[in-house]
Amino acid sequence: MAAGYLSHLAGNTIEVRSAGSAPVDSINAVVVEAMLEEGIDISDQKPKILTTDAIQASDVVITMGCGDACPLFPGKRYLDWKLDNPAGEGLDAVRTIRRKIRQRIEVLLLNFGLRADGT
Repeated sequence: MAAGYLSHLAGNTIEVRSAGSAPVDSINAVVVEAMLEEGIDISDQKPKILTTDAIQASDVVITMGCGDACPLFPGKRYLDWKLDNPAGEGLDAVRTIRRKIRQRIEVLLLNFGLRADGT
C-alpha cells in the first residue's frame, strides 16, 4: 500500500522500490480491493525479497517491523513504521491501515518538499 500511494501521489518525482524481508507469494486481495477504492491499482505488483542492492540504491528506507532482517548502511535514512499487518484482516481493518499509510506518505512527501500531487 505504501509503494502504491507513493507512486500515485509523487508521480515521476520519486523512484519507488518495494520489498520485504519475508515476502508472501502474492499480494493480499483485500489490500488490492482497498487500494482500488482509492483509484490505485496494485494488482500487477508481485512481492519481492528485500536485497542489499535495493537498500544501497535508496535514499530513504521505510521498514515495517523487519528488525534485524533489514541490513543497515551508513548514510541511509531509515524510518520504521509500526503498522498492523493486513494479512487475514477484513476490508474495514485494511481501510484503517490504508488511511494510516496514506497519512504517513503525505507527511513524507511534505518532508521532501513535495505535495501529494507530485509537484
